[in-house]
Amino acid sequence: MRRHELTDQAWAVIEPLLAPPRMGRPVRDQRQVMNGILWKLSTGATWRDPPEHYGPWKTVYERFRRWSADGTSDRLLAHAQQHSDAIGAVDLTIVCVDSTIVRAHQRAAGARKGGRTGRARRSAGPAAD
Repeated sequence: MRRHELTDQAWAVIEPLLAPPRMGRPVRDQRQVMNGILWKLSTGATWRDPPEHYGPWKTVYERFRRWSADGTSDRLLAHAQQHSDAIGAVDLTIVCVDSTIVRAHQRAAGARKGGRTGRARRSAGPAAD
């Protein structure tokens, strides 16, 4: 199993929620496509750059787009969260950032916006007489 891929246990949880593939052309394995989607979302790479073992990039993208549009991805996420919560695998640690401690750059607070020495900037063009 590769780093960004579903385990057999995780696949068993979500496989029943996926609609049967459309008939017609030979259909790419749904688990392979799901692993390609997870790889893309985990790495932040472009859709056109998945490793070859996930299949054609366009298939991975189109399936992601279709599952997002028809609500399949929302159902998968909700089901996975419920399942993980039921077995106690969810960590409900809350993270809060207090904006009073976030420091801005001194220029954001109104400091002079000149160069390092504070002198006015000169234009690069010839001087006008």
